[in-house]
Parts: sequence; C-alpha cells; structure tokens
Amino acid sequence: MQRRDFLKNTAIAGVVLPQFLSGFSVKAMAQTSLIPASGHDLTNDRVLVLIQLNGGNDGLNTVIPIDQYGAYQAARSNIALPQNKILKLTGADATGLHPALAGIQQLINEGKAGIVQAVSYPKPNFSHFRATDIWMTGSDADKILPTGWAGRYLNDIFPGFPDKYPNETMPDPLAIQVGSVVASAFQGPSFTMGLAISNPGNFYNLIEDKTDTTSNTRWGEQLAYLEKVSRKTDQYAGVIRKAALSVTKQSDKYPAAGKNALADQLKIVARLVAGGLRTKVYLVSTGSFDTHARQAEPDDTTTGVHAQLLGRVAEAVSAFMDDLKGLNVADRVMGMTFSEFGRRIKSNASGGTDHGAAAPVFYFGNAVKAGIIGTNPQLPANATVNDNIAMQHDFRSVYATVLQQWLNLPPDDVQKVLMGQFPLLPMV
Repeated sequence: MQRRDFLKNTAIAGVVLPQFLSGFSVKAMAQTSLIPASGHDLTNDRVLVLIQLNGGNDGLNTVIPIDQYGAYQAARSNIALPQNKILKLTGADATGLHPALAGIQQLINEGKAGIVQAVSYPKPNFSHFRATDIWMTGSDADKILPTGWAGRYLNDIFPGFPDKYPNETMPDPLAIQVGSVVASAFQGPSFTMGLAISNPGNFYNLIEDKTDTTSNTRWGEQLAYLEKVSRKTDQYAGVIRKAALSVTKQSDKYPAAGKNALADQLKIVARLVAGGLRTKVYLVSTGSFDTHARQAEPDDTTTGVHAQLLGRVAEAVSAFMDDLKGLNVADRVMGMTFSEFGRRIKSNASGGTDHGAAAPVFYFGNAVKAGIIGTNPQLPANATVNDNIAMQHDFRSVYATVLQQWLNLPPDDVQKVLMGQFPLLPMV
C-alpha cells in the first residue's frame, strides 16, 4: 500500500490543530526544502488564494451576455434575470453580473478584479468527483494523475519534505487549506502534503498500538510515517498560532461569525498573511452550487439559492479585499475562483440547471489586469437540453498564468508542473 493510498483510505485525515482560529480547523500543507531549485525566484512574498465553488456554478446566470438577452431569456425563461436588474460593468456594455454580485462589480469597476470567460477543457466530464479531480490535478479528461497541480508546483520549488523541516530557511507551511477535507490539488509526488490538524493528542492516542508493530512490517512503516508527518505538522502549529495572534484588528466589513462560512475562512487567511506567514497558497471553499432545482424563486429570479450563494461569495471577497488593505498586505495577494464545471444553457423544468461545461472564473487583487478576458458565450436561438457553453480558455492557462506571472515560476518549470504548454492570459 502506498502512503498516499493509506492516508486516503483511513479515517485519519490528519491531526487537527488546536482551536485557536475562531473555532476553525486549519490544514497545513507542509512542503518545504532547504535548498530551492536553481532559477526559482523565492524572494517574493506573493500569495495565491484559491476559492473553490463546490457543485458546479451556473456561469450563465453569474456573468450574463446582455448583448444576447433574447436568446438567454428564451433558453431559461423560468430562471432568467430581468434585464433591468443585471449589474453593469464599466466599459463592458455587452456583459453584466448577477444582482447579488455587487461587491464583485465594484472591484471590477475599480480595476481590482476581472473575469475569464468560458473556462473548461477538451472533452469535459460531468461527474462532480471526476471533474473536481481534473481541476485539482490539472489532468487531461482521459488521464488520471496521482499528484495535484499545486502539489507539483510546491515540490518543484521546495523538494525534500518531510525531512529537515520546518527550519530557519522555511519555518512555515507552504500551503494552508481552511476547511474539512484536504484537497487533492496539494498531493505531492510521493506523499500527501495536506494534513487536517487539530488536537495532536487525539492522533497519538489513535496510533498507540504502534508499540506492537515493528518498523520492518508494512503496517509499521505506515504508522511510522504517520507519526513522522504528524510531528512535523505539530511543529507548524506554533508558527501559525504566532501569526494569528499577532493580528488583533481586522475589517468590520466581515459579517458576524457563522453568517457566511466563506467570509469566516477568508478572514483567517487575511489574518495569517498579515501575521507574517510565508505560506504561498491558500485554499478555501463554499457551496453547494449544484442547483438542479429551484435555483431561483419563480416570482423573483434575482432571489433564491443561487443568489444567496453568489451573494456570500461577493460579500466575502469584498470584505477580504478591504481587510487586506487595512492590514497593509493587499499588494501581496491574488485570488481566483473555480468550480468543477458550469451548467447547461437551457434550464430544466424544475427551475434549475443541469451539469454543463464551461463557466467563468473570477480573479482579483491589487496587481491584476482588470476587465473581461474572452467574449460572451454564443447562445443558440433555440437551445436544447444538450447545449453547453463552449470552451474559450483551458483552465490550465489560468494556472499557467498565476504560476508564471504571479508566483514567478520560470516558463520551463510551469510547463513541467502542468505537463504541457498552455497560453498565458492577460490577468496580471
């Protein structure tokens, strides 16, 4: 049994850190190295924040093609947004946003956010599990990869974990996930880089039976590995705690704790970034965007489940950006959203939308090139239940852009991490 398989197939997701961050468990992806690979720029303090929209977001009711409003309304008359309610974007009269996205609209109009239209990949998969795996690993639709795209990036610039780390050169975790499940995006070549860390004592109690197992046996080897990694992650608890406690005041634009789970997660990220952690990648998530039924309220399509979901995203991102500014770290952070797939052009009879292909990606930060990358999806005059939004941009072009232009990974290494060459986008 491989270490990765052992960890994935046991109830031990990791060790949960002490509850010092507003009750949230924090997953530390501890992946570091004493000697970085040649040619990598590790002097920058830039941070990438990934926001996962679980369930498959309906891009057509998120970013609306106003220039094709007739075809849009005909394809989804039971959930279409009223034209006079669609939010306008400066300099983009043909495109608008869902009314719940006022916070995103403001960021775009201020030059601090943008949209990549119709992001997907060839031969899209409509299974939640497989599509998520493709986005997390950066694989082709017909290939299964054992590693995650971010895990390969981290391994490329900081090879050698878990030996000798943490250390003075890199005392902090390389990536942190706030949430309950460690994403496969952080899977490295030889082991999982992500651990759910809470109370280390519970973990050691679980593996107490190790005394009857020698390191010569397969079981003993796995237990020894778990103990080794758990001790490493326990060491990271101190630096995370120190960073968190060094920040005593944050933005008052965040909703009250528990009212918006995504905002609660991003508040922790801002706190850790401002607290001095050198962590490169953060991952947070929200959902569920799997809106097969009653996506919008029949009597007011600007309200309903999808409006609530998008509203939480806009509220959270807006508060996060305000917090970063107040903490004087806004120039260090770039964020982006992603979802495993979009949804069909035509709505269904249940007032929802079924699994589809391409969907927009939002990106934001002080250093982004704002605006809209790509064109509005072309909608058929008489859409059928099988019609999908056509892909304009491969999701790996988004990854390539943030890796090369934001995190300063050399082009050759970007191609190695993504296992192919993908055109860059004007995002940064």
